[in-house]
Amino acid sequence: MWNNNDVTKTLGITYPIIQAGMAGGTTTPELIAAVSNAGGLGTLGAGYMKAQDVKEAIQRIKELTDRPFGVNLFIPEASEISKDKIKKANELLRPYREELHVSEPEIKEISTTNFDKQVEVIIQEKIAVCSFTFGVPSKDTVHRLKEENIIVVGTATTVSEAMINEECGVDMVVVQGSEAGGHRSTFSGSFVDSMIGTMSLVPQAADHVRIPVIAAGGIMDGRGVLAALTLGAKAVQMGTAFVTAIESGAKTQHIDAILKSTEDQTVVTSVFSGKPARGIQNDFIREIKPYEEDLPDYPIMNTLTTGIRNEAAKQDRPEWIHLWSGQSPRLSTRQHAAALLSDIVLQVESILSSR
Repeated sequence: MWNNNDVTKTLGITYPIIQAGMAGGTTTPELIAAVSNAGGLGTLGAGYMKAQDVKEAIQRIKELTDRPFGVNLFIPEASEISKDKIKKANELLRPYREELHVSEPEIKEISTTNFDKQVEVIIQEKIAVCSFTFGVPSKDTVHRLKEENIIVVGTATTVSEAMINEECGVDMVVVQGSEAGGHRSTFSGSFVDSMIGTMSLVPQAADHVRIPVIAAGGIMDGRGVLAALTLGAKAVQMGTAFVTAIESGAKTQHIDAILKSTEDQTVVTSVFSGKPARGIQNDFIREIKPYEEDLPDYPIMNTLTTGIRNEAAKQDRPEWIHLWSGQSPRLSTRQHAAALLSDIVLQVESILSSR
């Protein structure tokens, strides 16, 4: 059977389909539980969450499913606090704040305290899977999680990054092709050099690491799933496909934009967060992109624009919010997550039976 392999056995899931841990509120407990109940692996995007909020979300998910699910964390990143860059960014952002009546946020020193607490919560709650983005966890963290029988998943955008993940002891690695929506997960080398398509990245990674490879980037339906498995992946991770699910917590404007968008309307930009991310082009990107090189790095820029994006959503100004999307928006649908998963499975089986 196409869905019976090392990854499905290890994760305790029926189908090798993982819902990406998209941070920022998209991954509601309802979405995660729906995916897990339907035989995939739901994932809580906990990157921006306080540890206590992670704990509460996990407990709610447990009320909705007794199936395995995962939690995704961001590896903390130190960013130089450049007063000149912050001043420049605030000058550029002032017109948006004035129109939306948003105040200028305070920039605080980066701390790993919350990350450490998040890891503790995952251990306490005995989560099945813990995945990491924006770097690799320390070997000590990996060891602690694995001691508690928690499966550890890393993320890579190049073969060399996949090999670094393997060296750190992770059990599996997501390889993120350039088609993927949202933030690029590059942590070694330049973002530009790491923009490798899923079809090129997956087989090369599968040939160079012994741990299972999970394909991500542009996969939206059964055709994409089967293609990834054929290329050597043991599972797929899908983000954009689940953003438009009925259980998704994505903002209405975000969902509408994806459903109405086309493959040529996405762009990779760092104007919203200071880290390159793929989203649908809008006025904010067009207006701020000329100054991109002068902006603060992530997470400082992310802090500077958070209030603008949140208030723009409340005031129905989609031209000023981030609209993360992969390069296959035409394949998006608005349906329940379980129905989406069922459709994908039927598509795979239909293709296989017609051969």
